[in-house]
Amino acid sequence: MEFKLAIACDHGGYELKKEILAYLDAQGIAYCDFGCDSTASVNYPEYAAKVCRAIEDGSCTRGILVCGTGIGMSIAANKHRGIRAACCSDTFSARMTRMHNDANVLCLGGRVVGVGLALDMVKLFVETEFEGGRHVERVAMLTALES
Repeated sequence: MEFKLAIACDHGGYELKKEILAYLDAQGIAYCDFGCDSTASVNYPEYAAKVCRAIEDGSCTRGILVCGTGIGMSIAANKHRGIRAACCSDTFSARMTRMHNDANVLCLGGRVVGVGLALDMVKLFVETEFEGGRHVERVAMLTALES
């Protein structure tokens, strides 16, 4: 399967999601946009679930969720089996969560990070591969917690 991102936001992340979509288009990165499509108030767990289901069923490789802080989306996403969502607000964390945690969902705060920083994190999240090695056992331990 070719690499494809699932992306969604709530009202607090809508403006940043628009910027991320423009970046993905410019880079030729495939994605599925699961909404929302305005700044009208919505319930973030519903949008987190859409992205997580797309990863769970294999139609998307990784996901990006954006809300006001990124925290609500990360909590909601991590309730799903097989999802390792990381709320990041710096590039080091965005890179390391891929390398060491094999995170498959990046959560961002539209009211916390600026566009430039967010796009840098998206780039790192997309391009960085899981390091494997000693981290495989640790990721397996995280997965075991789901049982």
